[in-house]
Amino acid sequence: MRLKMVVAVAMAIVAGACGGRTPATVATVPGLKAFVGATLIDGTGSVPTADAILVVRDGRVEAAGPRGAVALPEGAETVDLGGRWIVPGLVNAHGHVGDTSGLESGPQFYTSENLERQLRLYARYGVTSVLSLGGDGPEGFRLRDAQGVPQLDRARLYLAGPVIAADDLENAQVAVDAVADLNPDYIKIRVDDNLGTTPKMPPGVYRAVIDRAHARSLRVAAHVYYLDDARALVSAGIDLLAHSVRDRDVDADLIARMKARDVCLSPTLMREVSTFVYESRPAFFDDQFFRREADEAVLARLEEPARQAQVAASRAAQQYKKGLQVARRNAKALADAGIRLASGTDTGPPARFQGYFEHLELEQLVEAGLTPMSALLAATRDAAACIGLGDRAGQLRPGYDADLLVLTGSPLADIRQTRALESVWIAGNRVPGRD
Repeated sequence: MRLKMVVAVAMAIVAGACGGRTPATVATVPGLKAFVGATLIDGTGSVPTADAILVVRDGRVEAAGPRGAVALPEGAETVDLGGRWIVPGLVNAHGHVGDTSGLESGPQFYTSENLERQLRLYARYGVTSVLSLGGDGPEGFRLRDAQGVPQLDRARLYLAGPVIAADDLENAQVAVDAVADLNPDYIKIRVDDNLGTTPKMPPGVYRAVIDRAHARSLRVAAHVYYLDDARALVSAGIDLLAHSVRDRDVDADLIARMKARDVCLSPTLMREVSTFVYESRPAFFDDQFFRREADEAVLARLEEPARQAQVAASRAAQQYKKGLQVARRNAKALADAGIRLASGTDTGPPARFQGYFEHLELEQLVEAGLTPMSALLAATRDAAACIGLGDRAGQLRPGYDADLLVLTGSPLADIRQTRALESVWIAGNRVPGRD
């Protein structure tokens, strides 16, 4: 990438006897940048803008448009992006930033240092905002509360706090209040029996959770699997279905209920893939975009024959493999019906690779039948709107966070070009590479 400074040059007055004077320069204005010459996909769904100028001041977009329509401010540092593409930073509407290290999990890993490591990993892959939907503690809240700084160069973190797991009405309200007092960005519940192996939260309890959360001005996301539960949750006031319906094809009744309340769905197709893909060596293990961040020791363990045989013999893994096909059909049906999809992956637990899986999720959405533009909007504008960030993230227009990706190819021609990632910028700051 060619970086150059826009400078005001004082013209030297040359007198034959006096000689020349050194031209004076005006220092660049801190926090003022202009990204020049790229094709801009701004996240609104509009036709891309060729030869665009994107002006950033103090971490926010100040102006964006074609060259000639946007003035290049004096004192701006310019980033020459001729021949490149700019897209908004990816928003993960369902991830986890938590207590995982490699293939291990436990409270000993829930440290500020480990959370920061995960946020930097997300950022290097172009995921600039992530909603951690559950399992969040004080260290995570401190990181979230400290991210409103002009020098930010790691992914923005939003949290749901501890997952609500109440089993009666009284405990439900007490649990919501306890989490609400932490000032989360969402409330998370689970309404699933894990393929018949665990009890499911009763309808009366989840209705009480939803009502209490709304009374505390908080949105609620539900882990869901079955069509009947999804329908009942939407009627109860849920704001986000945090997984696909995977037992049956969605029907007109569910679609009508979701449209009436503007309920979003996060398909998390890569969550399904992660349950069975390690029964053999995944093709993505050969992707250099993946391997540049991968831990070779982790990959070696995932390729152990005994581990692969265990996955292949898992009844749950094989059921989720079947569920993926249903989930794909449902993602397409809901998108066609005008339901907003909020791209999410459930990354964070072991072997659900943060940052990289978000790119595979885009590919899954396109394979499900979405256009590359629709998939990209699901991972930018719509994901941001569905998790309450619609006024600041997921688009590159005035007033929005200057979180953007620079690509060497067009993701509208091939969604896999999101992996042709040349640089990532958060709040107008270039994200540093891996140490």
